[in-house]
Amino acid sequence: MYAYIKGQLEEIMDADHIVVGNNGIGYHIRVSSRMIEELPSVGEQVKIYTYHYVREDANELYGFLTRDEKKVFELLIGVSGIGPKGALAILSVMSTDDLRFAVLSDDAKAIAKAPGVGNKTAQRLIIELKDKLSLEEAFEEKLTHTLQKEEKREQLGKKQEAIEALVALGYSTSEAAGAIRGLELSEENSVEDILKQALKQMAFL
Repeated sequence: MYAYIKGQLEEIMDADHIVVGNNGIGYHIRVSSRMIEELPSVGEQVKIYTYHYVREDANELYGFLTRDEKKVFELLIGVSGIGPKGALAILSVMSTDDLRFAVLSDDAKAIAKAPGVGNKTAQRLIIELKDKLSLEEAFEEKLTHTLQKEEKREQLGKKQEAIEALVALGYSTSEAAGAIRGLELSEENSVEDILKQALKQMAFL
């Protein structure tokens, strides 16, 4: 139904729910506690990949920061005995990379650390998913995620430099951070690009 929802992070509820606002609608989305730690501050823009889970007794949106997390979630709920909450519990204690390597190395103990997932369920998960994963894919995804984290750190550094430049121009830290928070940025944007966009944004505030 929804491939993703892009909007403002309105609220972080407990350790497993967020609200994302888009065009006047607040989407209540269930997420992993691991993902909560990686979210930006409330008020910033987010893009959440979603899985719409519908059953007679349930109608919920599950959210992920990457397509890979969503893909692994869908693999997990395909395992007999593991529902969406169980899949989210596993992704709360393990990254998708760690899970792939645990499955390929028969490490049921690591998977069983997830709340509500016992050793038997972990072993069944390994049996059912081992043929759907490959060591080559596991290493490729690990490399991709490492590069993405480096790019994210670089982007955060550029934003911080732009905030410091705006403060030097006489704006308050909250004004500067607020202006930059509302920008649509990509990895290609330089500090100068971010600063120009922020100044243009502030001119219309």
